[in-house]
Amino acid sequence: MYIQYTMDQLFLPMDLEADIPENHIVRVVNDAVNRLSDSIFNAAYPGGGRHSYHPKMLTKIIIYAYTQRIYSSRQIAKAVRENIMFMWLAARQQPDFRTINRFRSERMKEVLETVFTHVLELLVQEQYVSLEHYFLDGTKFEANANRYTFVWKKAVVKHQAKLQEKVHILFQTIEAAESEEDALHAGTDLPELGEASSLTAEKLENAVQQLEEALQEKPKNKTLKKAVRQLRKDLLPRLQKYEHQIETAGERNSYSKTDSDATFMRMKEDHMRNGQLKPGYNVQMGTENQFVLGYSVHQRPTDTKCLKPHLEHLEESLGRRPEMVIADAGYGSEENYSYFKEQNIQAIVKYGTYH
Repeated sequence: MYIQYTMDQLFLPMDLEADIPENHIVRVVNDAVNRLSDSIFNAAYPGGGRHSYHPKMLTKIIIYAYTQRIYSSRQIAKAVRENIMFMWLAARQQPDFRTINRFRSERMKEVLETVFTHVLELLVQEQYVSLEHYFLDGTKFEANANRYTFVWKKAVVKHQAKLQEKVHILFQTIEAAESEEDALHAGTDLPELGEASSLTAEKLENAVQQLEEALQEKPKNKTLKKAVRQLRKDLLPRLQKYEHQIETAGERNSYSKTDSDATFMRMKEDHMRNGQLKPGYNVQMGTENQFVLGYSVHQRPTDTKCLKPHLEHLEESLGRRPEMVIADAGYGSEENYSYFKEQNIQAIVKYGTYH
């Protein structure tokens, strides 16, 4: 009446591979990683201590987990214990979530770009991709940073200019109050601080040291004492802070205090519909035949300025540029068209007012 059912009998075959379909994606992941050279991972393992899990095994289960939209290290470790596909890739070994997380965040971090490049080389060898048609697009990802810890470069430059002017006035006051000019200058040219635009924290630090030396000779000079205290405790630290903020911002107009690499930019997801700027990154990605051939992360909010560095990064990885680039009007600019012409790249890229 029923098909025989018993859980106490040993069944053959015992090999898990027999239960995996021939064209399953897990076999593609397995073959691709097996063709990588072991030397890629050697630099991440200095040796010593107990034996480590094989890096190829860990790479396989992580890549396959990502294809299944599993990103949590605990969920990956659970799948290795329960899922046949993961059990086959891991050869029934069971790394815990700490091992998986440590591998991808520490060891794999240094070789991830190399692994990606070698997989692309395999795709080229198997003629899945040819770099003839390169479809490029970008999207913005919100950073895991506080939305209200922004630093605006324009505001910092404005505050810095005001502070420099304040220092300039302070030194004018000192010079007017001092009768013994030689003692104040101590053989150096302090009036150069009168040029507010050239005032730096380093110059101000040297000037403060000279004033402190002058104060030791004339400890009862209240004007000098007040000026040194104000410079040392307030003006100099603020100028150092402004210079650090401008250096951190670089060519950007803003950054987040809790993630200084993130730039404030507009996101597609605007639930409040108020155009709020959020800390994030501009991720550029290029594909051919639905394979991702290149990716790059940028701090610039507009796609226009990301095209050239992205293609240069692609050439560093693959050793060549694509023959044709297809992109939307967000990349259309005179600078980019000139770049395409210089590099002999055929471009299908509209400009913003094409229609």
